[in-house]
Amino acid sequence: MSAKPDLKIVLCSPRGFCAGVVRAIDTVERALDKYGAPVYVRHEIVHNKYVVDGLKKKGAIFVEELAEIPENTTAPVVFSAHGVPKSVPADAQSRNLFSLDATCPLVTKVHREAAIHFKRGREIFLIGHSHHPEVVGTLGQLPPGAVTLIETAEDAKTITPKDPNNLAFVTQTTLSIDDTAEIVALLKERFPNINGPHKEDICYATTNRQLAVKKVAPVVDALIVVGAPNSSNSQRLREVAEREGCEIAVLAQRATDIDWTRFGNIASLGITAGASAPEVIVEEIMDAFAERYTLHVETVSAAEENEFFPLPRQVRPEAAAE
Repeated sequence: MSAKPDLKIVLCSPRGFCAGVVRAIDTVERALDKYGAPVYVRHEIVHNKYVVDGLKKKGAIFVEELAEIPENTTAPVVFSAHGVPKSVPADAQSRNLFSLDATCPLVTKVHREAAIHFKRGREIFLIGHSHHPEVVGTLGQLPPGAVTLIETAEDAKTITPKDPNNLAFVTQTTLSIDDTAEIVALLKERFPNINGPHKEDICYATTNRQLAVKKVAPVVDALIVVGAPNSSNSQRLREVAEREGCEIAVLAQRATDIDWTRFGNIASLGITAGASAPEVIVEEIMDAFAERYTLHVETVSAAEENEFFPLPRQVRPEAAAE
């Protein structure tokens, strides 16, 4: 039996779950523990099939719209980490549904910023990707037409506001740092008086995971991002790796997704995970490589993370006695 070839694995740190994702998953699990099944969840709680399937097995029922939920149910309804338009909680209230809001607090921060700009009479630009649930939720905080979506640098070059001196911008939390910086620079060049966020809207977890990939991608032959195709922050990690010169940069939801023909001649592999991807899948992928290679593992760190977001009040442990 021939010896397996050596493979250096470089793990990006931080990777995987962020505080907002932990809070969202814990909200569903605590609701199941406290109120029993079913617990309805509007949209995937986070964009990860493994996580969603695990919650389904415990009794969560995922729906895209509240209309799919039976009338007169007393079961909790959880809003996903991505946030929802204002019409959704209003609809839930009109139907007397018991709702739990698992929106990431950093997304809620963007909602509040947009509301303040609107109150001050400013025309608002939202930098983000159309149809992503976070963007749909942010657009839905204000009346139609109050927010204009900017998706590309070309949009930033050509957009024509009503009053160039009375503008503001907010951004989706899971964007590419570099792409967003380019768009913001174009807007500021064209509209010097534009109001931006006091603190960056792109969340700490997105930023830190991209910074780690920037360190690792130039020094490995290939890089795998554990994450789902509909996960914005995971797709951005793959794009960052490509931009940093890594010729093989792929997204994988599970080890079974790996196209081994692309990894036949590599001597080093970077691995990271999007903010909604669990560490167990990173381990699963490393095990799959360990069957074919002798692994030598090291970690490259870009930042320390110790953020924590408290759960919705109704499912906090201290609420158990209420």
